[in-house]
Amino acid sequence: MASRKLNILVYTGAGSTLESVRHCIYSLRRLLSPNYAVIPITETALLKEPWAPTCALLVFPGGADLGYCRVLNGPGNRSITQFVRRGGAYLGFCAGGYYGSQRCEFEVGNPELEVVGSRELAFFPGTCRGGAFKGFEYHSERGAKAAEILVRKGAFSGSEDLSDSFKCYYNGGGVFLDADKISASSDKIEILAEYAEKLDVESGDVKAAVVYCKVGEGSAIVTGPHPEFDAVNLGRHSDLPEYDKLIEDLAADEEARTSFLKACLTKLGLDVSSGTAIPSLSRIHLSSLHHYEVGEVLSSLEEIITREDGEEYIKGELDLFHLEKPDSRWSLTSLSQALASELGTPKKNTGRTSPDPTVDYSHIPKRIVSHETEWPEPKETPYFNHAVFYSSLQQFREKDPEAEEWGNVFMYGEVVTSTNTVLEKNYNLLSKLSTGFTLAATTQVAGRGRGSNVWVAPPGSLLMSTVINHPGHLAASRPIVFIQYLAAVAIVEAIKSYDVGYSDMPVKLKWPNDIYARDPTKPNETAYVKIGGILANCAYSSGNYQVVLGIGINTNNGRPTTSLDALLPLLNDKKLAPFRIERLLARILTRLEVLYNEFCRSGFSRELEEKYYHHWLHTNQIVSLEAEGGVRARVLGITRDWGMLKAEEVTESGINGALRATGKVWALQSDENSFDFWKGLLRRKI
Repeated sequence: MASRKLNILVYTGAGSTLESVRHCIYSLRRLLSPNYAVIPITETALLKEPWAPTCALLVFPGGADLGYCRVLNGPGNRSITQFVRRGGAYLGFCAGGYYGSQRCEFEVGNPELEVVGSRELAFFPGTCRGGAFKGFEYHSERGAKAAEILVRKGAFSGSEDLSDSFKCYYNGGGVFLDADKISASSDKIEILAEYAEKLDVESGDVKAAVVYCKVGEGSAIVTGPHPEFDAVNLGRHSDLPEYDKLIEDLAADEEARTSFLKACLTKLGLDVSSGTAIPSLSRIHLSSLHHYEVGEVLSSLEEIITREDGEEYIKGELDLFHLEKPDSRWSLTSLSQALASELGTPKKNTGRTSPDPTVDYSHIPKRIVSHETEWPEPKETPYFNHAVFYSSLQQFREKDPEAEEWGNVFMYGEVVTSTNTVLEKNYNLLSKLSTGFTLAATTQVAGRGRGSNVWVAPPGSLLMSTVINHPGHLAASRPIVFIQYLAAVAIVEAIKSYDVGYSDMPVKLKWPNDIYARDPTKPNETAYVKIGGILANCAYSSGNYQVVLGIGINTNNGRPTTSLDALLPLLNDKKLAPFRIERLLARILTRLEVLYNEFCRSGFSRELEEKYYHHWLHTNQIVSLEAEGGVRARVLGITRDWGMLKAEEVTESGINGALRATGKVWALQSDENSFDFWKGLLRRKI
């Protein structure tokens, strides 16, 4: 174990773009988990940290390679070259491909875009010339296309799973000039793929799109296109009518593209996961609106922190948390401990969103990075912008002055087991956390649904859990069961008050804990589909009921049902901007804090009850109670004591067959695990 190199480092420093970083991390985590930890790395870390001994692959994503040159020419590039020559691997996508070549020629003759010059790494001993296709614009998708790539299957061992060609995202990349002539004179260069279409620059006899280079004891692959870009992470562009077709073409060839990328990673000597693996757990970032509060949180945890070999840990009942220090970030020992149980267990998964039951995540330490002087940089957490979250929190507090604290102290991890599980199943940690402490994630690999349901959340979901310490002396008059109802109201109100123009968003709440929306695929029907859910778990400690309130909302992802973004076209062509998860999260927290404070003061008052009924789906709904032999009943509301669903039996014996109440009223509660909601109701007569 000690000799294994476990780090895949994705460069996120000057020159890289957030979008390219996101795609790199997304795809590499899915193809290389659980065998490696995919970690972002800045230019400062490349220059000053001992990253090389634990690194299996260094990845340079798309962007602008002049930025790479500016900060890494000289010492940085010498370190990278030494790393590869001593047995390491380099993978350069698009700008990383230009950067890994001996010479870059980009948009020659275009005074606004031209970049020409030699490059120090020179893994490909020739020129990368581009853009291979016309139309490139920085920070734009106007030059993007689904380029057809021809695979040289003979360059790969075990190539039976490879397709002859596939469509691949392209935007500004180059072609490797005369790669066929260079490879003919050197056994260290192989062409792995070619462009199928006519190029807009001279390339020589072969239009080399992806090239493998043997470098000393190591190797490098440089690409012009982006085989790491997954269609699922590409958003719609209303100003680019052909972009939807681009996404469709990429989605259709997803399997072929993924197989090619796997083959490239295998050729670099990496242990690629079979099937589509569940991504490995990421670091969890602890930050605060006011930086000093991070130190206060760590001080409050002091009595449950243990120290071993200079490292700090919190031993929870379920999980072990490693409080990571800057000087141990690249430690092989700590990473080996973190991944040991994963590496020792064979894993196979063929579904993008199916959990792997063989992974015992409780044995894998969760790494927490504390940010006591500044918020995480966007490229350090490419799926979540902390500055947007905290600025939105402050903005919404101006609308809701009573919202003062919730969300101030905040943890975020790109990939976690379950935000609810991390908090609720580690009682020692939970008991130290204040009301409003929130943990959010982009992907959950062991998310918890109703009952024993377990699921993997897709990217584009808002996933969060918030701690609420509900005073024990209030529990009798302010039952905690109502907190999930407050959360449902807060979510709907947050969506409708997200910004100017969103008040008509067609979202409703469904008893007891789901969020529903109009089905945008049926614009002529009043049909609703689920887009979110709420899960509240409770423990008791030191006079408080500690509620961990979990919320999940399909925000930008259209699967498995629909999302908030998909509803925007229904709003009378208002052309509203897509939802930002950071901003919506801030809005939910401010509304939830206000509603909870009102609940503590006045209980589930008439005002709160009216808010709830204003947004719910069930007013006068007629349902069939299967547990009562299929009798029909009209939904009346929820009971004021314990929030059960109240329904009265009806028959068709009224005038002209109208429904008539029989006088029999039932209080119903869900068993929370029935596929047919109305068949899963437990009841008592009232």
